[in-house]
Amino acid sequence: MENGGGGGGGRGDVPDDANEHCPGTQSEDAGKADACAGCPNQQICATAPKGPDPDVIAIVERLATVKHKILVLSGKGGVGKSTFSAQLSFALAEMEHQVGLLDIDICGPSIPKMLGLEGQDIHQSNLGWSPVYVESNLGVMSIGFMLPNPDDAVIWRGPRKNGLIKQFLKDVDWGEIDYLVVDAPPGTSDEHISIVQYLQATGIDGAIIVTTPQQVSLIDVRKEINFCKKVGVPVLGVVENMSGLRQPLSDLRFVKSGESGETDATEWALNCIREKAPELLSVVACSEVFDSSKGGAEKMCIEMGVPFLGKVPMDPQLCKAAEEGRSCFADQKCSASAPALQRIVKKLIKAE
Repeated sequence: MENGGGGGGGRGDVPDDANEHCPGTQSEDAGKADACAGCPNQQICATAPKGPDPDVIAIVERLATVKHKILVLSGKGGVGKSTFSAQLSFALAEMEHQVGLLDIDICGPSIPKMLGLEGQDIHQSNLGWSPVYVESNLGVMSIGFMLPNPDDAVIWRGPRKNGLIKQFLKDVDWGEIDYLVVDAPPGTSDEHISIVQYLQATGIDGAIIVTTPQQVSLIDVRKEINFCKKVGVPVLGVVENMSGLRQPLSDLRFVKSGESGETDATEWALNCIREKAPELLSVVACSEVFDSSKGGAEKMCIEMGVPFLGKVPMDPQLCKAAEEGRSCFADQKCSASAPALQRIVKKLIKAE
């Protein structure tokens, strides 16, 4: 939490924007006392664990061999956060860093599929749980490896989710690694409070927030940024994903509309282009998918005083890479998205 005044006389566990007579975030009355009524931190304080946690010492010792810890967040689901986490991990690994990817999206663990690791199991050794490895320098841990059936629903309350997150941090043997990328669920919930509390004790670099350009997504991203500010997590930057559709003309599908419906006209259209304007086959078609007329994520970052890392276009080839569990950097297929992602990763590394 931020150090500050409020009504706490400068105590370190009282946020700057706390109400007068704040009992402090570590008090048993935090979020429950009369003085907490109407405080913007009330829900966070009421649900956060109180007092020293003996497991934090074990977590600090376990993660002492991890140089950088990056949290990947989103205000809403469906904005491509896990896709970004997966490709960020692939990119760091291909830069010859030792990388770990931790999936704490307990109810929607999509990382195993996006890394091509479906059906894998967790193994234990005398050093703890062993990550599942994509490459020798890219290890992954997810509850998805623990489900007997990938279609099983995880119906857990907050305390059980938090217990698994703690176990992941305390028991997974990452070894000496350069980066631990943590893919969190969307929003600001118990899981976020827990992961922040535990990672802050070990030294967290900060959070990357993923959004799409339209206002309905940015509204929740603003809340995510304010959450980070309240709990003292640096915002490393915001990524605008699905920033317009970019696709080679030769990959488009064409249809003709008629009274009886649509008929496929792709072969006819491409033959016309080949005969009359073959140079168009190398052109990339661009289209706005979401309304960004109000400035999108870049403008929001300026208003909120946080870094803007860049835009990643909607690229069908990137979607296909995620579905197939492979890196978008391995070949030239993701010609629209891979360069944008590489620029973002380089900017992130440079900022450190």
